[in-house]
This record gives sequence, C-alpha cells and structure tokens, in this order.
Amino acid sequence: MRARRVTMQDVADAAQVSKTAVSLAFNDSSRLSDATLRHILDIASELGYAQDPAARMLRTRRTNSLGLLLPQQLDKVLENPYYTQFLQGIGRTCHQEGFTLLLAPPLRGSMLKSIPYAAVDGFIVSGLEFDRGEVSALRQRAIPFVLVDSEPQEGVPSVEIDESEGMREVVAHLLDLGHRRIGFLALETGIEGGPSQWHGPMKRRIEGARTALETAGLDLESEGIRVLEVPCTREGGVAGFRELWGADERPTALVAFSDIIALGALDAARAAGVGVPTQLSITGFDDLSSAALARPSLTTVRQPIESKGRLAAEFLVESIAAGGTSRPHQQQLHTTLLVRESSGPPPAV
Repeated sequence: MRARRVTMQDVADAAQVSKTAVSLAFNDSSRLSDATLRHILDIASELGYAQDPAARMLRTRRTNSLGLLLPQQLDKVLENPYYTQFLQGIGRTCHQEGFTLLLAPPLRGSMLKSIPYAAVDGFIVSGLEFDRGEVSALRQRAIPFVLVDSEPQEGVPSVEIDESEGMREVVAHLLDLGHRRIGFLALETGIEGGPSQWHGPMKRRIEGARTALETAGLDLESEGIRVLEVPCTREGGVAGFRELWGADERPTALVAFSDIIALGALDAARAAGVGVPTQLSITGFDDLSSAALARPSLTTVRQPIESKGRLAAEFLVESIAAGGTSRPHQQQLHTTLLVRESSGPPPAV
C-alpha cells in the first residue's frame, strides 16, 4: 500500500506552529527567528517532508531554474568539450545564486519547439545563427533571455566574442607562413547559398577570413581556396579532411571553425599517414583543453568559454530579478591566437 505523502499541515501539527510558519520556513525564512526556523526544519526532516515542486511553482510563479536552449541534440552536445567548459561557467553562477539548470535541446529538430515545454525562469540561448521565430516566441512568453554566440537583437542581453578578429588572425598567420591553398571547415549551417547567405557567428568568422585573404590578393572564390560545411563533431572533421585531401588540388592548410572539427581532421591526417605540419597545417578555434594535449599540439584561437557562460548566467539572473526590466548588457569578449605545433610553412613544391 502506498504511503501517504507528508503534508505541510502534518509538519505544523508536529511542530506546534501554524501552517503559515511552515510555509515561511521554506519560502521566506527571514521572517522567522533562528530557533523557530531550526525547530520547523528539524521536524520536517524527521517526518520526511518535502515540498511539492509543482505546487511551489504555481504559488511563487518561480522555478529557480535557468534554461539552456541548445542548437544540437544532447548526444552531440555532450561529445563536444566546448560545452563542458561553457556549462562550468553557467554552473558557477547557478551555484552562487541558488538556481538549477535545465538543458533544452531541439525538439524534433527545432529550438523553437523546445521553448514552451521548459519550466524555467529564463533562457540562455546558445548558437542561434539567425532568428527562426525563437526570439519572438520568447518575447511572447514574456520570459527573460540572453543570447550567446547568436545574431544580436535590439534590446536583448547578449554575450559574444570578437570572432571576425580571431579568424582574421589565424588566417593571416597561415598566409604569413606562405600558404595559398587553404581549406575552411565551417560549422554546418543548413543554409543554402554558401557563405554569402550566412548569419551570426558563421558570418562573422568567414568575414574575418575574407579580410585576411584580401591582404594577399585572394578571396573565397580564388583558386586553391575552398569552404566546406561539416557537422560540429570530431567525425565532421574526419569527413572534411577526407573530402579536401582527396581533391585534385590538395590544400596545404585546413582552417577549422572549431577545435572539435580540427581534432577530427588531425585524427584523419594521422590515419592517412599525412604529416602535420610538414605536409598539411591544421588550425582550430576555441582552445579546448585537449588542443594543447593533441599531437601535434593544435594552433588555435582561444576564446574565454567559461567566462562566456558565467557572464550569460549573471546577465540572466539580473534580468530575472528585475522582472525583465534591467538594462540589457551586450558584452563582446576578445580572442587570442595561440601558435603551436600544428601549423608551419607549406611543403616545398
């Protein structure tokens, strides 16, 4: 037979206090003396009382939970160490401010469809390259949100990095080494029409590459320059390497738009017996912890991933506390080029 759930009234009777006092102990303890609070909590613990979270949410209209709206399915997200660092930053703020975190991956392939099903006080929206209705849906729900690595929106808090400058620096580094046949392994966008139609972070990164190429009299359509979209996974890097290395005119350098793609390309180059950097230079973007440990160590662009997550969560908590009326912070963080062993001069012809 199922045991009866211990209620707030049971705790009040056992502690010989009012039901209101028990409610205050769990929801506004500052209004009780320390002795009364300890007494009620001790009795509640002895009886095994736990608040009904659904009832509490209905009463307070708060969940004390932040939502992270993700651009990929959870299995792909958890494969990428980038999100480990990003979540660490969010987690620090959640711990400090007393929030839990709910991960909201796309529902049936759509970030938009996930929004109504997440019981949270606000959203961190990650990697929204362009608005497919998500921003409108969040505004209609009247819920605070912060955009990260997304297309900026007027009046919406955001955290992003100077992606154009980071990509310009790494491409300029390869051009200075003498590379003129460069393959770009970009994150899959699902947008037809190529780089000219990209939005958000991908547009900013390819524009940085374009700016660097122009200094050498090249552009994205020049002979020897190729742009290939691949999934943001290690397998995507493997597939990208195989396609570009199998072309009639092989690149002398690969510029991956993320470290996880670059590490996959390194795996594939090693398996094919291709020397890095003697035959092919490979660069990344992120500076994951595994980038420095790779063999050869990966030349990459460092972005402050953990700080990005922490700031996004801080901005969201501030917006929640202000009822969505706080001044929207729009923060851009800087990147740093880290030259390691995976980049060198092109092979002599």
